[in-house]
Amino acid sequence: MPSDEVAESREETADVVVLGGGHNALVAATYLARAGLDVVLLERLDHVGGAAVSARTFPEHDARLSRYSYLVSLMPEALVRELGLDLELRSRGTASYTPYERDGEPRGLLVETDEGEATRVSFRALTGDDDAFEAWRAFYGEVGGLAAAVAPTLLQPLPRVGDLGPATGQPVWTDVVERPLGEALERRFADDVVRGVVGTDGLIGTFASLHDPSLAQNRCFLYHLVGNGTGEWRVPVGGMGAVTGELERVAREAGVRILTGATVTRVKQLEEREACDCGDPGEEAGVVVDAVGDDGPLHVSAAYALSGIAPHALDALLWPDDQAGLPRPSGSQLKINLLVSRLPRLRSGDDPTVAFAGTFHVDEAMSQVEALHAAAERGEQPFASGELYCHTLTDRSILGPELAATDAQTLTWFGLHTPYENLLDDGAAEREYRRFLTAIDAYLAEPLEPLVLGVEVKTPADVEQALAMPGGHIFHGDLAWPWLEDDEPAETPAQRWGVATAHDRILLCGSGARRGGAVSGIAGHNAAHALLELLGR
Repeated sequence: MPSDEVAESREETADVVVLGGGHNALVAATYLARAGLDVVLLERLDHVGGAAVSARTFPEHDARLSRYSYLVSLMPEALVRELGLDLELRSRGTASYTPYERDGEPRGLLVETDEGEATRVSFRALTGDDDAFEAWRAFYGEVGGLAAAVAPTLLQPLPRVGDLGPATGQPVWTDVVERPLGEALERRFADDVVRGVVGTDGLIGTFASLHDPSLAQNRCFLYHLVGNGTGEWRVPVGGMGAVTGELERVAREAGVRILTGATVTRVKQLEEREACDCGDPGEEAGVVVDAVGDDGPLHVSAAYALSGIAPHALDALLWPDDQAGLPRPSGSQLKINLLVSRLPRLRSGDDPTVAFAGTFHVDEAMSQVEALHAAAERGEQPFASGELYCHTLTDRSILGPELAATDAQTLTWFGLHTPYENLLDDGAAEREYRRFLTAIDAYLAEPLEPLVLGVEVKTPADVEQALAMPGGHIFHGDLAWPWLEDDEPAETPAQRWGVATAHDRILLCGSGARRGGAVSGIAGHNAAHALLELLGR
């Protein structure tokens, strides 16, 4: 073809066009296709799954790591059953382990998934009595009551605050919903380490002080503790790619047309007077989407669009007159994937296979994370604070047979308070990796680096580049409460389900929806049900 000749655009029509092929988009597309709608899904990459994928990160080693997302908590068991997913999520025997030093002696705070005598003894060694353990049990008992009230609503239209009943009158409601989380931590727990272990659930994916008046940390905390009413974080057997693989399977079986390698370049909602041949719903108005695929330009006409991409990214694709000028998100988490020849020995003498089986907290005492947040706000990254997790202690299926027969393990580091803006220079990844090594080595009986077979560092900027998430924000923006305030509008199905945009033909189905964030499928389920309600199906 001559260089000045414009390629002919491929034309597609559908009832619904889904933007992005992340896990939520696959969930939404499946529900709609099963309801009889013609659904086409456009994905920029050559595969679906978004952040919920596995990859052979180190080509010389046969290990498929969950590259971005790594654990599952919020995905409702009801959704797994409805979709017919062949998916195994395993519990971890250890919930968390936190190394610390007292009076020059290295120790570790162990919290079992099913808290028993070992957990009580570990708390007693930290604080000298049983007060901290009893305070811990009391707090999480109250949080469990709140979770039990909220979890059943996640696959329903958004409740009003008053619909949550007795939960709203409890002290934990004030602690989690009305006042900065840091206040409750300081009132309920005397020990700095215990405060930090509790508080970091409010900081994964969120750049905020535990005393932030915006309560962004409180909302993040609630989402981390509400999954299925228990808040347990479980390991997807086969890695996160197994989750995506099942979602892709059921989507294709339902008849979803999945087009990979299709980069969306423009989105426009048509005016009522504009004609649109959009299939079964038979509406005069609709949505048009332009994309560039492997075979050239692509033009899709549909009655409705569901957006699995970040709201800020969607805003940039809308015609200028349609744009809302949404603020750009800024992510703040550093991801490091490691393959090690064996687990390192701990200075405390505790068993590494127990300590690393859950969430291994490194320098996450409350005073430490607050100091790091304050420094990061000034553009400084003086030390590393975060948590490690070892997938292969629970599931060795992600390792090839030869590697699985050795002592090799994978380790995933999620570093706190590493804002996008602070890690833009060429040396940022290496610098933060060295800070991580310094932090973890302080608690090891041997240096970690000689055990490392492979390492991959992902800054927020790397996440943005790889996944087109603005600012590398893993939630597409700060999380919102999973309910409606008394004065919030709920006039349309999209508003009631928490998936509305400024355009009545375009709904959110990704992490930027009202109950998005994490690997859950909730946003995809809710967007599909909002559209089906709108169509009277």
